[in-house]
Amino acid sequence: MSKKYEGCVKTVECREGKPICCEESSDPDGSFYYFYATFFKKVLLRLPLSIFEKKLLTELNVASAQLHPNSWAFIRAFIVLCSQLDISPTVEVFLYFFEAKHTISKLWMSHVRALLNLFQCSYKNFKGKFVKVQASIGDPTLLDGFRLYWTPEPNFQSARRLEDLSPKDQGICEFWTSLKVVFDTSYLLTKEYFLGALKAYTERMLSNIGKVKMVERVRKMRAAANLSKDSLA
Repeated sequence: MSKKYEGCVKTVECREGKPICCEESSDPDGSFYYFYATFFKKVLLRLPLSIFEKKLLTELNVASAQLHPNSWAFIRAFIVLCSQLDISPTVEVFLYFFEAKHTISKLWMSHVRALLNLFQCSYKNFKGKFVKVQASIGDPTLLDGFRLYWTPEPNFQSARRLEDLSPKDQGICEFWTSLKVVFDTSYLLTKEYFLGALKAYTERMLSNIGKVKMVERVRKMRAAANLSKDSLA
């Protein structure tokens, strides 16, 4: 959790027998939402949720616990990768590379276009351990802007088409597609705060493209996205 928000977000022990799929709040302490404990231990999720994460949950019309851990790993790694390349993550770009599919009990983000590899091939035994997240009186707005409670009607979505995106998002998608590189989801998650290691990893992954071509592609992408910095130059 960011030190900026320490004391604003609190996790509460769940009562035994309390279902994670409650559809509305009847808690005397106010609004809350659930997260599986594995999201923090393995996927390394951070609180509070970012604007991008909230918008994505809203677009998919799901509560946080309705997304499979591997899907959250894609989301978190996407954020780290965007940060490394100085790009603002957007729902439209994410849903160009991934689509939302439904399994028996979860909404699953499946990669349609290569960008990130699968976090874990077999992700099991996580459903029995979860925590309840509430906002403290210090900032109750931290729970605003996304669905808190389980919904029986998630919004399944096919991957976006390039021609349906804004020019800015088209530029980012064309840039990443042109790289023809699949990034390691697990590595991005574990090295999020090791900026030197992330920079070295990114440069190594892109080394086959060549420095001149790489700088030119970044320049074109940033021109389309109306961004000013060139982090790889």
